[in-house]
Order: sequence, then structure tokens, then C-alpha cells
Amino acid sequence: MAFICFVGTYKPIICGIADYTDFITRASPAGKWSVLSFDLEKYGALLSTAHQRTDQVWYGIPGRHDFSAAAILQGLKELGLKDEDTVLWFQHEDLIWADSQKFVTMLMDLDLPKVVTCHTLHFQSSETPTGLRKYQYNLLQSLLPHVQAITVFSHGVYDAVTSAFPEHRNRVYVVKHGIHSYPAVSKLSWKEAKERLNDFLLSEAGLDQATRDALRKQRTFLDPDTSVIGQTGFLCPLKHSESLYLLRDKLQQITPHKRIAAVRIGMTREESHKIYAGELRREQNGRDSFLLETWLPQDTLALAQRAFDVNFYWPTECAQSGIMAHALGAGAMVAGRDLEGVGETLKEAGGLVDTDLRRLLLKIREIIINPALRERMEGAMLKYAAEFSWKNQSRRHYELAERILRPM
Repeated sequence: MAFICFVGTYKPIICGIADYTDFITRASPAGKWSVLSFDLEKYGALLSTAHQRTDQVWYGIPGRHDFSAAAILQGLKELGLKDEDTVLWFQHEDLIWADSQKFVTMLMDLDLPKVVTCHTLHFQSSETPTGLRKYQYNLLQSLLPHVQAITVFSHGVYDAVTSAFPEHRNRVYVVKHGIHSYPAVSKLSWKEAKERLNDFLLSEAGLDQATRDALRKQRTFLDPDTSVIGQTGFLCPLKHSESLYLLRDKLQQITPHKRIAAVRIGMTREESHKIYAGELRREQNGRDSFLLETWLPQDTLALAQRAFDVNFYWPTECAQSGIMAHALGAGAMVAGRDLEGVGETLKEAGGLVDTDLRRLLLKIREIIINPALRERMEGAMLKYAAEFSWKNQSRRHYELAERILRPM
């Protein structure tokens, strides 16, 4: 069986790539994977303390600007891996490997089977005829001749890449982003999920006293006549979270017999986003619109998504969404923008999706006044989550690795 050595950020670094690799390796066969990751002192990202290093992980690659084929080969030596059994599997994201030419040069200098998962490719850009952005076209033009395969998360990206580079069509594969499984959460009724989330927010989330008092007074999660439109994840301008409060106001106007509340839960990850968090803070009112600045552990994140009557996502920039991977596995209703990989995933999973916020508003209203419809749609999304579980997506990684190592 193939052995996969994943290359990229990994826990305890906190970022989307580190999370992705962590989830894939958790679902991978024991003894058949390892990770080459960055020097934590040089990388400079937020760190998590809830992770222990093992012999399968080597934190020996220098930081994001100072990497080389020599460092990769040294890591393979440290891990005792045999070249003939190993596929190097890179996780590529614009900020992780910021120097594209240096990244390609590194690949050229590695005489080993190589796969690159491209996390941030677009297919609806006006910069090139195929929908790729210009810099992405240039990267792929240099990269594709020097790898055995690349994987992408959406059919839209697949079409964009293969249209731009038909000569490399046989090197491009769709391997969807993995979806989490939260059977204990997805089986909860909405009432039970709201009660549990309310308990967490009031006793464990570290919210200030004024915010806790407002949640108690408004009974936001306990009033059976209140529908909660929510959003989770790090606070970032690209997520356009202010639209959540606008949506609430419009939804309340056309649904006067229901009380509508908007709840944004999350915290900033980067110093530059604190100004944006302040803007959101000024827009919330502590009555029907809330900003709850706290960190949600993974299981509690899924609980929050299940507790929301609708999870609303309207990003201005998003190739794919790790947050949606949690929501779909939690049996949560998701409504979002038909944009890039986010839109494709929602359409395939059976969620609510549109390019126009006003039309999406009417679809959300229909879900609120027709709980049976929401329940049927959530069932379809759970089926999607099962099909693209981390276990199944890990299996697809190994099938591709085997094909590369032992072609027919």
C-alpha cells in the first residue's frame, strides 16, 4: 500500500491547511502516513497547545519564505521513509507557499512522486478566459509539468484548469474537501441544540457580563418563537459578516409573525482584522443582533451550527469553506452565496444557494415558516456529508497515490 508524506503546515500551527492535514491524517491508515511541517519558531502563526508531536511528524522545514528541496529530503531521512513507497503530497495555499517560483523550483529538484492539493484556485475570475486568476494560471503553467498530479476541490476548478491546460488533463483530479461527522450533534433536536449552546455561552464561553445579561434577557436561544440566523468562524472582512445583520432586518420585515435574531460567533485571528471586529461590534445591538467574541471548540462549533435555524454565509472571496465542512456534518441548514467552490458545494449538498441576496432571503423565509422542508433538506445534506466523509476522502487520496506509484 502507498505511503503518503503530507507536506505543509500542521498542528499546533492554527490555520486552514494545518487543520485540513490534521483531519486527513486522522482518517488515514495507521502506519501509512507522515507529515513534514514548518519550523514553528519561524512560521509565526497562532499555536495550539492541545497537540502532541509524534514520530510521524517532523517539524524541520524552515519558515514560509525559506524552504528547499534539501529540507524536504532531510525530513524524509529523519522519518526513515523509503523513496519507492512514498508519495509527497503538498498542501498549497497562497500564503503558505508565498514564493511561487521557489515552490516550483523545489518541486523540480525533488525526484520523487509528487501531488499538490490546490486549496485556493478560482474558476469564476474575469482575469483569464477559463476563470482562473492570472497568477494562478502562471503558477500552474510552471507547476504542472513537474508533478504527477494535482487535486482540486470542485468541478468548476477542474474545468478551469483542464480548459487552460488540456495537455495536462490526465494530471488533474477532483478530490472534494472532507466533511466532518457529528452523529451525536446531528441527532439533537433544534430545541436541544439551542439549550446546550445557551448553557455554553452563559457559563463557559468567557463572554462579558453585559453580553451574558443580554442573552438571558432576550432568551435568544430559549424562546420557541425566535428563529436564529447565525454565522461562525474567524472574523474576517472577506466573510462579509455585516450582511448577517442586514439579512436579519429584511427577514424580520417580511416575516412579522416570527421573531428573528442574528448571532455572529467568532474571534479575530489576525491583528489587522481587529478594526473589522470593532465595526461588527458597533452594528450589533444586544437585542436582536449579537456579536459573541469567543472561541468555539470543534464539537461546540458543530453544536452552534446545529442550533442555528439557518447558517448564513455570504463571502466576498472564497474558493472553498472549512466552516461548511463542519456545518454539513452537524446536520445544519446552510444558506449561502453561489460563489466559486462554496456555491458548488451547497448546490451539490442540497442547501440554499443563490447569487442574489434578495432571492436567497425569500428562500430562507420559506425554510423558517416550513420546518418540515428544512428537515428534508438537512437529511439530504447529511447524505452528502456521509459520501464525502474524511474517511472516504482519505481513501481517495490513497487510491490516487497507488495509481501514481503503480500505473497500469
